[in-house]
Amino acid sequence: MAENAAPGLISELKLAVPWGHIAAKAWGSLQGPPVLCLHGWLDNANSFDRLIPLLPPDFYYVAMDFGGHGLSSHYSPGVPYNLQTFVSEIRRVVAALKWNRFSILGHSFGGVVGATFSCTFPEMVDKLTLLDTLLFPLESNEMENLLTYKRRAIEHMLQIEASQEPSHVFSLKQLLQSQRTALTTSAGSCVRIPSGSCRPTSYS
Repeated sequence: MAENAAPGLISELKLAVPWGHIAAKAWGSLQGPPVLCLHGWLDNANSFDRLIPLLPPDFYYVAMDFGGHGLSSHYSPGVPYNLQTFVSEIRRVVAALKWNRFSILGHSFGGVVGATFSCTFPEMVDKLTLLDTLLFPLESNEMENLLTYKRRAIEHMLQIEASQEPSHVFSLKQLLQSQRTALTTSAGSCVRIPSGSCRPTSYS
């Protein structure tokens, strides 16, 4: 851990996601009730460095960097940085932390994301604390939309990712051997190399 680490910091985390990793910082007691801390727009987890040491020490605080912020990986090209994407990111993070129920401490835009997550997955959130966050009233039809369509979309996406096999990576030697084998097999047969596993090769 760095010499200039925040006071009381017990660990720095790196949680795997399909596009890379989510970076996070942890304070407090591992046995304490979990609290997920969400930073504001264009900010990062360091915004909690001075606040968390002043809070009760018998909680387990994890401040995450949203994708594309702080030390977290940027999203893949074409993936939008919007509210729905950040809500699904929280779902990934708490799954990686193996949290079934937790509290949220959100600052500014992080509060908006935390509040939206709380509306989408209410059974997972114990308490919600908002700092400098604008309130946004939801109409009944929008609440139903969060609890049905948007929630289902997030859960369906995570189920698909969990069921997919990891991508195969081939060394240059393995690819060349596969090409030689394909050339020496009988007519009409071939060796299948998964799409995207290699670049086209030109021969003189």
